[in-house]
Amino acid sequence: MLDSTRRLFTLPVEAKQRVSLASGGTAWRGWFPLGDELTSGVPDLKEGFYVGRESPASALPLHGPNVWPQEVPELKTEVLSWMERMETLGQRALATMAVGLGLTPSYFERRLTSDPTVLFRMFRYPPHPEGAADRWGVAEHSDYGLLTLLAHDGTPGLQVKVGDTWTSVDPDPDLIICNIGDMLDRLTGGRYRSTPHRVRNAGGNDRISLPFFLDPAWTASVEPLSLGGEWATPADRAERWDRADLSTVSGPYGDWLLQKVRQVFPALAETVLDDASSST
Repeated sequence: MLDSTRRLFTLPVEAKQRVSLASGGTAWRGWFPLGDELTSGVPDLKEGFYVGRESPASALPLHGPNVWPQEVPELKTEVLSWMERMETLGQRALATMAVGLGLTPSYFERRLTSDPTVLFRMFRYPPHPEGAADRWGVAEHSDYGLLTLLAHDGTPGLQVKVGDTWTSVDPDPDLIICNIGDMLDRLTGGRYRSTPHRVRNAGGNDRISLPFFLDPAWTASVEPLSLGGEWATPADRAERWDRADLSTVSGPYGDWLLQKVRQVFPALAETVLDDASSST
């Protein structure tokens, strides 16, 4: 899959434009060029390709069929197989975390992930340009949902924030890195804290990153658990990268996710998601 992803990103721009995010419509699937995605309003130094579960066309945003490049025919089979394996692994990780909280192993699957929101991304981070110390492949952020399972090609560049200290993550390509998302933080009152992280390609070649996101069901309402104990507190809003107050999140998970999508792709959201909403 790493090899197929590299072939995808080396295709001519015209071929990639045929499977662009705009061509995917409200399903929000496909390719975007370097600099199109924003973090905190600043363009990321990465190119990407978005995938989700294969499903029929739907009026529901972020649901529907994927788009696949004809020039890399093996990509579809490889990606869908990988997503299936990562979903199984993610559910196992959540079951283990549930036990750690004193809950039954099936708690999260019964309440939130029996029909999860599943997203997969392929990213290419080019070598970081000289003289761009204030820029990032992707700047500080935390993921939106429950768990992220990240595979990569072994090129260093990922950093996580522990307290006030940024720490480089072991670039061993045999590791699957697990990031905790904002909704698990909200659920557990900070016992499982969402992981601030950022990327700057520290190598001399492209860095390929393959994050898989296992999130709550689209219509699920994520409410804090009554766990007791005094050893954890919710994240201070003033200390978060986006100044969000997770304790006030309400309504379906899909609403939270769409809010985030509009922030990272504002122009595309205006033309694709908002136009679709006004016509239904």
